[in-house]
Amino acid sequence: MSRKIAVIGMGHVGSTAAHYIVANGFADDLVLIDPNTGKVEADALDFKDAMPNLPFHTNITVNDYSALKDADVIISALGNIKLQDNPNDDRFAELPFTSTQVKDVAAKIKASGFDGIIVAITNPVDVITSIYQAVTGLPKNHVIGTGTLLDSARMKRAVADKLHIDSRSVAGYNLGEHGNSQFTAWSTVRVLGQPISKIADERDLDLAELDQEARRGGFTVFHGKKYTSYGVATAAVRLANIVLNDALTELPVSNYREEYGVYLSYPAVVGRDGIVEQVQLDLTDEELKKLQISADYIKTKFAESTAK
Repeated sequence: MSRKIAVIGMGHVGSTAAHYIVANGFADDLVLIDPNTGKVEADALDFKDAMPNLPFHTNITVNDYSALKDADVIISALGNIKLQDNPNDDRFAELPFTSTQVKDVAAKIKASGFDGIIVAITNPVDVITSIYQAVTGLPKNHVIGTGTLLDSARMKRAVADKLHIDSRSVAGYNLGEHGNSQFTAWSTVRVLGQPISKIADERDLDLAELDQEARRGGFTVFHGKKYTSYGVATAAVRLANIVLNDALTELPVSNYREEYGVYLSYPAVVGRDGIVEQVQLDLTDEELKKLQISADYIKTKFAESTAK
């Protein structure tokens, strides 16, 4: 069975994701879509020029929405990153632009007859994931946002750096909105065989500072190069592969939580059918409070985006 992935939006993030897919042979067929025809055709040709030196072949289609009909996964990477260059470091600055674009793209996805899984990266990702689901009419478990999969990775990097270990040896989650109201749920974090609270006491770790470090990560990268790409593209492609492989992996991604009535990041088991099972964490009262604040914020912004 051939594996088919589409990437919509070939800016820094989309082209990084596409390169990761091509260089690793993750798809047999790759559809690239972007309104900037010159850019997307150049990327396609550049990828074809890479193939003689790669161990894999990928068939590439450009700007053909009808090719989405039998795609397994669509990665939505469209956006206008320049709008995030604001004094408040606010991912919601992109919403007026991306919500309009996404409604248009989602209608074209629906018209193509696509019935696979959508992985949204486009910011503000929780609201955008909600818009994709509403406009395409796909089942809620088939529309997923990368959400705090990236924030959790940033937290793991910050903790691992302090403890001088591999970031993959840190387990735990950042939850809520992929934005300023997300937080590290320290009650879920384990490292060196212990809850992190125990290690923090023994080794004098400042968890509040590490939480800030994880939150600041994206903006540190952004201010240094005026966009972020590798971290989030890798998270999106990992998610696409998990769907293709039916890997049934537990990940903190943006998924629709009935009890909050909104898309937000909370661990779920992901496989070929999208969100296969939702995890129930045993959070502290303080963490539950933070999650509720995050949920309310996303809900308000989603209502604003659909009112227009």
